[in-house]
Amino acid sequence: MALQHGTSEPEPTREQIDALPGTTLLEFGTSWCGHCRAAQPHIANAFSGHPQVRHIRIEDGSGRRLGRSFGVKLWPTLVFLRDGKELARVVRPRTDDAVETGFVAIDPRTPS
Repeated sequence: MALQHGTSEPEPTREQIDALPGTTLLEFGTSWCGHCRAAQPHIANAFSGHPQVRHIRIEDGSGRRLGRSFGVKLWPTLVFLRDGKELARVVRPRTDDAVETGFVAIDPRTPS
C-alpha cells in the first residue's frame, strides 16, 4: 500500500474503519493546518519502512463524525489500528521516531 496524499472522499464510516483487516494508519488533519504540513516529512519517512500498512487521510473538522468518534482534538492525530482496533496514537509528531512508535505497536514485521 502507499502513503496517501489526498484525503478519503467520502469520509469512511466508523463501522467501515472498525471492519478493516490488517494494519492501518488513520491520519486526521486538514490541508491548511501548519502542524499537519510540518508533520508530513516525518510521516512519510516512518511510513517508508512499513509499505504494507494501509494509510487513510481524513480531512477533519467541525461536523466530521469520524474524528469525533476517535476523540480527535488536535491535528494531526495519527491513529494506528490492527484489525480495526486502536493500538497506538500519536498527536502532533515532530520527529520520525515519534511516528515510528505507532508503527511498532501495529506492525509485527517491525524489528525490535
